Amino acid sequence: MVGTTVFTVMSALAVQHKAINLGQGFPDFPCDRDLIAYVNQAMLDDHNQYPPMIGIPELRNSICDKIQRLYGYEYDADSEITITAGGTQGILTAVMSCVSPGDEVVIIEPAYDSYRPSIDLAGGKVIAVSLKAIRDERNQVSSYEIPWDQLEKVISSKTRLIMINTPHNPTGMVWQRSDLDKLATLVKNTNALILSDEVYEHMVYDGALHESIARHPELVNRSFLISSFGKTYHVTGWKVGYVAAPAALMKEFRKVHQFNVFTVNTPMQYGLAKYLDQSQHYLNLPNFYQTKRDFFKSGLEKTGFKLLPTSGTYFQCVDYTKIESPQSKLNEADFCTWLTTEIGVAAIPVSAFYYSPVESGVVRFCFAKKEQTLTDALQRLERL
Repeated sequence: MVGTTVFTVMSALAVQHKAINLGQGFPDFPCDRDLIAYVNQAMLDDHNQYPPMIGIPELRNSICDKIQRLYGYEYDADSEITITAGGTQGILTAVMSCVSPGDEVVIIEPAYDSYRPSIDLAGGKVIAVSLKAIRDERNQVSSYEIPWDQLEKVISSKTRLIMINTPHNPTGMVWQRSDLDKLATLVKNTNALILSDEVYEHMVYDGALHESIARHPELVNRSFLISSFGKTYHVTGWKVGYVAAPAALMKEFRKVHQFNVFTVNTPMQYGLAKYLDQSQHYLNLPNFYQTKRDFFKSGLEKTGFKLLPTSGTYFQCVDYTKIESPQSKLNEADFCTWLTTEIGVAAIPVSAFYYSPVESGVVRFCFAKKEQTLTDALQRLERL
């Protein structure tokens, strides 16, 4: 039985109590009007019927060009790129295309909440390991580390798929090249495939590079790469993304894709193809969101929260266990409920990203908001 996601629950609670919603990860500012104009023009040009099942050639070619420019790997647009109804559909379809009943699938928790249900639907066996929470002298969480010792123990000849996420939701951690090298060593003598969830690929800060799976020659040939136009272009409601994978994997992916979605909104594909060719829109994104991150962080530093590093994504995690309030002793879900109903700001408990909640006293805010929204939220949070 699949329950209601924490994002739905907290967003509904925010509406009920007129709270500022920094929980669910969506922008509250408009997308570029040029992008809207391109989609409108595509509709006026009568691009309103079914497109090819795999996506229009213009968009697939633009994606290949972008990946080659950024990461140095050349996918074949005809056999290795498929347009999806968002990143989540891409994840589900990739899992369904390669996981059979009883196959082991390794995930790293906290993990995006669609991973486990996707594996369950395929009949796979989830093997979960947890990021290591690093604590300071006050016993507050200060950062997270990849649990390499545990991964080495669970990756074996039985492993069919390993799901990774960088930049990481919810912690904001970013994988380094050395991390991909370690992963390559662990899977070298196995048949394990990789699913690399990179929907926040253009939100990496402080001058760092996004280390895509497409950058790594030993991993790219066994990997599904997932990305999202909704995240990149502030149009989460459009639900358009893509998957890139070697031709043999993509052949299996498309067998599932044709029956669980078949194809994706035609005029939006044409609009996105034209917009994607203007690379400044995604190349400028790190600076755009870093400004928001830094503004939000500077305000949070006036509260009792301990801020965790945010190297990527548009999420800021905080440890609340030392705020001067009796609510500092609450579990994460109850704290978020109190924060929403009494303080008027919605957040997401990091414990919700585990199958069996792990209580670390950390919650997640989304800073993909207008400056005024963040200012209003910070004024409320300064009470803490």
